[in-house]
Amino acid sequence: MTAASESKLTHNEQIKLAIPTLAGTIGATLADPAADRFCEDDTQFLKFHGIYQQDDRDKRKVGKHYMFMIRGRIPGGVLSSRQYLVFDDLATRYGNQTLRITSRQSFQFHGVVKQGLGKLMKGINEALIDTLAACGDVNRNVMAPPTPPVDALRSQMLEDARRVSGALLPKTKAYHAIWVEGVQLNLEDPENKEFADPLYGKQYLPRKFKAAFAFPPLNDTDVLTNCLGFIAIEEGGRIVGYNLTAGGGLGMSHGNEETYPRVADVIGFVTPDRIVEAARGVLTVHRDFGDRTNRKHARLKYVLEEKGVAWFREELERRIGFRLGDPRPYRFERQGDVFGWHQQHDGNWFLGLYVETGRVKDEGTRRLKSALKLIAERHAPEIRLTPSQNIILANLAPGDRAAVTQILADHGIPVENQATAIRRASMACPALPTCGLALSESERYLPDLLGRIEGLLAEVGLADNDVIIRMTGCPNGCARPYMAEIGFVGKAPGKYNLYLGGNQSSTRLNRLHKESLKEAEILSELRALLTRYTRERAGAERFGDWCARIVWQEAPAAPVKA
Repeated sequence: MTAASESKLTHNEQIKLAIPTLAGTIGATLADPAADRFCEDDTQFLKFHGIYQQDDRDKRKVGKHYMFMIRGRIPGGVLSSRQYLVFDDLATRYGNQTLRITSRQSFQFHGVVKQGLGKLMKGINEALIDTLAACGDVNRNVMAPPTPPVDALRSQMLEDARRVSGALLPKTKAYHAIWVEGVQLNLEDPENKEFADPLYGKQYLPRKFKAAFAFPPLNDTDVLTNCLGFIAIEEGGRIVGYNLTAGGGLGMSHGNEETYPRVADVIGFVTPDRIVEAARGVLTVHRDFGDRTNRKHARLKYVLEEKGVAWFREELERRIGFRLGDPRPYRFERQGDVFGWHQQHDGNWFLGLYVETGRVKDEGTRRLKSALKLIAERHAPEIRLTPSQNIILANLAPGDRAAVTQILADHGIPVENQATAIRRASMACPALPTCGLALSESERYLPDLLGRIEGLLAEVGLADNDVIIRMTGCPNGCARPYMAEIGFVGKAPGKYNLYLGGNQSSTRLNRLHKESLKEAEILSELRALLTRYTRERAGAERFGDWCARIVWQEAPAAPVKA
């Protein structure tokens, strides 16, 4: 690389080159009792360790109160009950008494101060879980269908997801040194100064990389929103392989037309024994062709959009040394989670539980956190986190059903009729007060807004209608609002961009309908739309499909990237 090209690199690229172990001075600062935060460069390195440095934005008027968000790496979102109890205990001792289920099947801790950070991280690792690469310019948590096996095929897919996750992990010694051994890695050691990850190299990726598995006809992982996807192809009662997809991603920036959400392309077919090779190949295409001079243009989706599918497939096949098969037919029909009691193929049972905005907490008469702790202690279920921020208690014996149902009832948690249809289908990102990127509220606002929308639906004769509604406090898309039938994206305090027209199968991007819609204007805007929908829908046509058929034609948007 020439000096001229190095000068064009973003600051993040320069510090990765300078300290390729990702150690920074994290260990030294962690050991300093006088420090309440890390330096700016270290905040970037911390992300690779699964940690975001934040501050409580509700308290900024009196000064910055620094704290940390920590995200686990939990492939497929599956934990043992023992591991769950560790997470529960750590959140109680060092966090804000809650656990947040992420939209990538993991848990986040919020409100952790620096004095408790090292103890919390060590506790996670002692539970045989880690946070390595849960954030940063690397592959993130690999998603897989969360529903417990009603047949053996879902178990195979979970194992495939775990194999891909392990194969794409970075190899730096810094994570173990800092969080397990509690020491600062020696940055002057020649071995550390010249370290290059076997897969990622010295610079890692230009930006984050996301991967997911899905099993048609259910698209519960929103697989086409990922940089890399594997869509299972079943023949003769077994998974014969996967359609490989690439180039999905939802993050964008307001007012920047060079950034946009994009649905992935289907590239080809790969057999199960070669998915690791294929995954590593896709990742290295991103590594070598992603934009390192502009982080807003650095995702793999821009490589696909600008170079095309034919180029990508040829480049990928050259790297992996074998030809992909032609894509096999598949069809997604729906997305979303399963709630209530259901039987597994082995005779055991699982219970799907709705978790409002993904926040496991005790509040008022609804004490979900205490209930889950008690169930984990007494009945030891497997814990499964869903991409829609809900939770599944799996592998429960038939004799446990009544006792588990009673524990939940005693804590104000119903098993039947857990929530209305639109609440079960909704998602929100954390946003304020913890996220530094948030422009408006999301988690704290959506439940109240949904209540008013429920009233509006009843008013226009659509009570209990199933509409997919998602909200984020900024345009980065963590709750995947651009795939929703109704998407709210934060634009400024109290203002949202309104997107319409996603579909039930989560295969179609919605489109911008109104910009900077004030909170006070949301219901009147939706009332007009829903009133028309009741008159103009074709049979059982969903709201998102009606928007795509009617509303889009009345106000054509810019071409959708897909």
